[in-house]
Amino acid sequence: MAQLFYKYGTMASGKSIEILKVAHNYQQQNRRVLLATSSVDTRYGIGKITSRIGMESDAYAIGMDEDLSQLNTDGYAAILIDEAQFLTRKQVVALAKIVDTNDIPVMCFGLKNDFDNCLFEGSEALLVFADKISEMKTICNYCGHKATMNKRLSDSTEQIVIGGDDDYVPVCRRHYYETNL
Repeated sequence: MAQLFYKYGTMASGKSIEILKVAHNYQQQNRRVLLATSSVDTRYGIGKITSRIGMESDAYAIGMDEDLSQLNTDGYAAILIDEAQFLTRKQVVALAKIVDTNDIPVMCFGLKNDFDNCLFEGSEALLVFADKISEMKTICNYCGHKATMNKRLSDSTEQIVIGGDDDYVPVCRRHYYETNL
């Protein structure tokens, strides 16, 4: 029985490398996967999944207003989605229906919370609808303890500011608050 998976972690926790690894494993078995990412993430171009260690792949770019209930899943063994925090609740519900109706596993990877420690819409919906939820761990940029939050290095107050290592660092709760005072 297929399931909806949600793997979340802070920035730099290895989400993109993990999704590329999963895609590779399917492809090694000659099984087709639909590799997708949000069109909101433009760091490396629209429709690109790129890891910090340099591995990358082209991917289907999901638009913010796209109706995923119309997604053509014929011939796919799995659907793998990076930057899933940018999905809408409606899109997550559509993915859950794809799992239930088409018996195709859907694996979503993304951030849980933003720089202000609020859930993203897609993350909140995935926490509600996913059959399996797991955390990808990394360490605090300042002390080496487990990182649970994303520290934005700029003064922007927008929820979505696309960026990488120059813009965000993974931090523990203590250093999130100490560095925000």
